Amino acid sequence: MSTLAVTDTLASVFVPLGVAGAVIASVCGLLAAIALARGAAGLAGGAAGVWIMAALLSLSASFAAVWTPLFVSVAALAGGLLLGGAARMLGRTVRARRRVNTGPAARPAAAYRTAASPTVAAKSTPTGSAVSPAARPRPVTDTVRVAS
Repeated sequence: MSTLAVTDTLASVFVPLGVAGAVIASVCGLLAAIALARGAAGLAGGAAGVWIMAALLSLSASFAAVWTPLFVSVAALAGGLLLGGAARMLGRTVRARRRVNTGPAARPAAAYRTAASPTVAAKSTPTGSAVSPAARPRPVTDTVRVAS
């Protein structure tokens, strides 16, 4: 068997492996984008770790001078990291604007009364001293958030 025949035989094996590696790397790039957008750093790190192995697998197609799978896998992670980061930043900006829009104008006026106001001064503790609403202890259900 000549060297050219061996090269052709190996190329018929390595190119499909490289394409499979590029597909896996693209899926990992998409998963990294979703993980970054949601703020799941562990999942993004895992996706990047699997992407490294898939990029090495896509490098096997270069044996037959087919570089497209490698370029696709590199572009997949780069695009995933950029798009995921941009989506996270956009989501934070939108949430911050919603908080600003539901700020002081949306709250009732009773929440802003001070200790000098007549309604608070009329409410007093059994010892006779007026306590501002902010200084009163709140129920535990108001301060502890339970994930469901």
